[in-house]
Amino acid sequence: MNHLPLIIKREYLTKVKNKSFIIMTFLSPVIMIALIAVVAYLSQLNNDKKRTISILDETGYITEGFKNTENTTYSQLTGLSLDDAITLVKESDGYGLLYITGADSINDISNEIKFYSEETPSFSVISNLESKIENRLRELKLQKDGVTMAQIEASNTKVDIAQESFDGQKSSKADNIVKLAFGGAAGYLLFMFIIIYGNMIMRSIIEEKTSRIIEVIISSVKPIQLMMGKIIGTSLAGVTQFAIWAILGVVLMAVVGFIFNIDVTALLAQRQEVLLQSIESSGLEKNIGDFFIAFQSLPLANLVFAFLLFFISGYLLYSSLYAAIGAAVDNETDTQQFMLPILMPLILAVYVGVFTVIEDPHGTVSTVFSFIPLTSPVVMLMRIPFGVPLWQQGLSLLLLIGTFIFAVWFAAKIYRVGILMYGKKPTYKELFKWLKY
Repeated sequence: MNHLPLIIKREYLTKVKNKSFIIMTFLSPVIMIALIAVVAYLSQLNNDKKRTISILDETGYITEGFKNTENTTYSQLTGLSLDDAITLVKESDGYGLLYITGADSINDISNEIKFYSEETPSFSVISNLESKIENRLRELKLQKDGVTMAQIEASNTKVDIAQESFDGQKSSKADNIVKLAFGGAAGYLLFMFIIIYGNMIMRSIIEEKTSRIIEVIISSVKPIQLMMGKIIGTSLAGVTQFAIWAILGVVLMAVVGFIFNIDVTALLAQRQEVLLQSIESSGLEKNIGDFFIAFQSLPLANLVFAFLLFFISGYLLYSSLYAAIGAAVDNETDTQQFMLPILMPLILAVYVGVFTVIEDPHGTVSTVFSFIPLTSPVVMLMRIPFGVPLWQQGLSLLLLIGTFIFAVWFAAKIYRVGILMYGKKPTYKELFKWLKY
């Protein structure tokens, strides 16, 4: 008798009715939004901090390079000694004193600059001061050589190379950015899903094995059915949790806007108007258009279909390996010796996807790793937006499914023996023996 549907139902209901699962499902979005709000608030406080920086420029050249901003005021000091200037800044609770020693030439000024403050200044403040001084010195040197900034700006020429394939298909730099975003998001989502819910499957098996419930269940259910039921049931629970997170995220945003009286529509309209003005003033209309064209040219149907197939197959492959580990050990501490061989291909896949697919999506390294079953779910998902032939996608998927079937057989062998073994840490040699039973 096929008990698989019953096992899936039992595993799913056990997970979703668990108190910790329910609490974290509803609490996680609240915690995440609260953390984002706190970080944004603290960042805003830091950005809104008012600073007064006094400048004592004995050369008389650098002063013009400093303009007051919304949060920073530059106070020019003249006719004072260094000691008097430091005393004045202390008494006025200023942020610090920028001291530029007199120099014989413009080239010597950069070596005679110091910043005095009560506490260690922030990295951004010092970097901003250095940038302003560098720009001013560059301008002074150009003026000394008889070259004006207007001439420099007039000499700048922007080059935008048009891209087109031998078949006449046009593309742009924005295409690579959009494709990378889609592929990276798909690969990262699969990676996180495997890590989170693969561990959940493993812990579930260890828990039932430790409590000896498994001995009762296994008397009427085949090990492979029990293992597949756990994998599918836990996966459905994970999908449910993700769906609840997405819905709660939208609802919480609306609730926060209502409680704090934030008109989201008006805010978006205001931001949109500012963005449009910025785009018009900086000449970015073409770049924005390139992004829309790149998005529309994506093979969306192929992306969605391939994502579902590779996501499901890849997750099931790794889940079966997690289940085998759970059956082989008695506690979660003993799993560490078996986790590295599983995590290494995942980490390698992410590394290849980020550092190789971006640079050469159709190169030898990217192509080979997109066919290796343990890395193909991540690497192939990152390659597909760049245009992978259907025969390569099909071959990679067949290899992945075939490896999944072998992994299920392999895991079921270990599962059949391991779920009844207690009190001894298994070795790789013993696991190999279990395959012969």
